[in-house]
Amino acid sequence: MRARRCLVETVCLLVVFNLARSFGLLGPALVADAVLFVAVALLAWHSRATWADLGLRRDTVPAGLAWGFGALGLVFVVLLLAALIPSTNGFLHDSRAAISAGRMLYELSVSILLGTVIPEELAFRGLLLGAAVQVFRRSAAVLLTSVLFGLWHVAPTLHTMSDNQSVRHTPAVLVVLGAVALTFAAGVVFCWLRLRSGSLVAPAIAHFATNGLALAFAWFVIH
Repeated sequence: MRARRCLVETVCLLVVFNLARSFGLLGPALVADAVLFVAVALLAWHSRATWADLGLRRDTVPAGLAWGFGALGLVFVVLLLAALIPSTNGFLHDSRAAISAGRMLYELSVSILLGTVIPEELAFRGLLLGAAVQVFRRSAAVLLTSVLFGLWHVAPTLHTMSDNQSVRHTPAVLVVLGAVALTFAAGVVFCWLRLRSGSLVAPAIAHFATNGLALAFAWFVIH
């Protein structure tokens, strides 16, 4: 009963937050991200979620680091190949990477790590997945979590799609569907890493790799 209630409350929180963020009711991005982190942490405390439920047990950290850095290495290789192959190089031409080196370091450490990876991983692969695996089979829990993670990116995709030259002239519905499909797939991988390692550290590193390394490679391609 506790897990089922936690699951419902977490889904409601994510839906309300995403709508409020989409309408600009939560202020600047970093403020909204801080609100999400605090809200999820309070909900975890209210639901009496354990460290194991959240993937934050200390003894699972070594496994989380091993799986996480393994995923980071794989993402690095994929992005390196994408940068070297002319037919895929264009996907890295993102105007958001047309920034100074100092600004890029800020984006990596603050906007991506603190503002995106930590609150989203705590919400999706921490509290949400931790509750879902107690209510459903693992496969269903992963599916639910990943579908919600894909839908979570609809509004951000609409907001930033014009920044990428390779999709700027593509119909918005196709870009959104593509983004949802990709983030759904990423969500499945992140869930697998969380369940395989027992630690939230693994998907957090993988999440940072997909967002942070993509920005870093785009920065090098542009400069």
